[in-house]
Amino acid sequence: MKVIAGNWKMNLTLNEALNLADSIKTSNKNEIIIFPPSIYALKIKELLKDKNIKVGIQNVFYEEFGAFTGEISVPMVKSCNLDYILVGHSERRKFFYETDDVINKKIKKALSSNLNVILCVGETLSERESKKHFEVVKRQVLRAVEGIDNFKNLKIAYEPVWAIGTGINAKPEDANEMHHFIKEIINLYVLYGGSVNENNAYSLLSQNYIDGLLIGNSSLKKASFNKIIDIAELF
Repeated sequence: MKVIAGNWKMNLTLNEALNLADSIKTSNKNEIIIFPPSIYALKIKELLKDKNIKVGIQNVFYEEFGAFTGEISVPMVKSCNLDYILVGHSERRKFFYETDDVINKKIKKALSSNLNVILCVGETLSERESKKHFEVVKRQVLRAVEGIDNFKNLKIAYEPVWAIGTGINAKPEDANEMHHFIKEIINLYVLYGGSVNENNAYSLLSQNYIDGLLIGNSSLKKASFNKIIDIAELF
């Protein structure tokens, strides 16, 4: 099974989001997941109730309730019957200063409530150029899962920071090498993300250790996202 996930980030109006969600193809073979802006997630979940498409949110807080203005808790996510939580995206790390410790707390809370989690890891360009990319990713993975002993609801997305939204994609063999490295640390599903589109999806999914794709910009385009879903059906 391949996993094809779309991270919509902070994009689309409600009507645009509903129209896009309604246009997405389903698969009986692979798992399709979308991460709309949180404010739309419940409506989209209701819209897709009869379709085999999972709906998640892009972030969650590690406390269950309280004076945390603007945050969303794990019990809130469960009460809306949402399927997945995205944790540790590089944009959360960079712009909102999320640390490995914070990410670990979020994952613990989500997994303890039987929610599915996709953990994002990846190095910056300077870290790769200085040959520290394996060290950085290993640290991110190990710190994220510290104190956790049940990983059945956890997947990992390798997203090299220098390839996110830049149009620059890691070479398939380089991505595959990192996926193999991650699986040697912890044997889970590992998705690739970073300027994925319909033109490079096949070469990425052809690699031995790439189990799926986490797609940004191309998941906002009906034709592109559906084409990638079609490509995944070939595996």
